[in-house]
Amino acid sequence: MAIASLKSRFEQLKTFGSIFGFLFDYKNIKSLDEKELRECCLTFYSTYTSDVDINDLYSKLKVLQSTLPNTLLSVTDILEFVKSADCYPNASIAYRIFLTVPVTVASAGRSFSKLKLIKTYLRSSMSEERLNGLVMLSIEKELLENIDVDVIINDFAFQNAHRSRFL
Repeated sequence: MAIASLKSRFEQLKTFGSIFGFLFDYKNIKSLDEKELRECCLTFYSTYTSDVDINDLYSKLKVLQSTLPNTLLSVTDILEFVKSADCYPNASIAYRIFLTVPVTVASAGRSFSKLKLIKTYLRSSMSEERLNGLVMLSIEKELLENIDVDVIINDFAFQNAHRSRFL
């Protein structure tokens, strides 16, 4: 389950990178030529059609390429620059979406966190005898795989049914 969850997380990250990769930092934006920038805007637009105007986003990002300072800027710094300039509305929307989406794809991390809480609760609430039994089952996993569970259930049901007839 953990491996599947990690694979899912990395696939989500690749998808996220393919949509928002051009917004990661100022070097990415400045290094794109017109054709690459247009393709990046089209990819973004295909995912978020109702939020942005593609032609305005493209033209504003072209202007942003030339107006961004050549200093090291993080994504939040670029968003602050865009907001302070107050003339890049679609770029501002794109950056706000970019900065909030990682919060929504953190389900794998939350599930690991919940699993940790549940395991802690189970350890503290189960008796030592049950915990030792579960540890023994884990250690003797090969032996456990060869046991027919249906036979054990039928034996248990027969013993309990037999006991209740004599009471």
